[in-house]
Amino acid sequence: MQIQFKLDLGEAATIILAEELKANRVLIDEKLGRKVAQSRNLPVTGTIGLLLIAKKKGIIIEVKPILEQFLSQGKRISPILYQEILGMAEES
Repeated sequence: MQIQFKLDLGEAATIILAEELKANRVLIDEKLGRKVAQSRNLPVTGTIGLLLIAKKKGIIIEVKPILEQFLSQGKRISPILYQEILGMAEES
């Protein structure tokens, strides 16, 4: 099986392995990787979605400090998305 997009090796391997294992979800953050996975009918969750699930299950107490750490490390999260995430996490 060949993926005809310019994905990095890790994303391509993730998608191929998910298909081979018939995974019920794949963890990808990059926009192109997400698009390719979805085009292959693989449900996608990103890091932010994983954080929200962890909070809902009580694995972590707050999402906001982790988001702040991401931002301090140079990760990009738009101000609108940041507020939406905090709303979904029921944080302010």
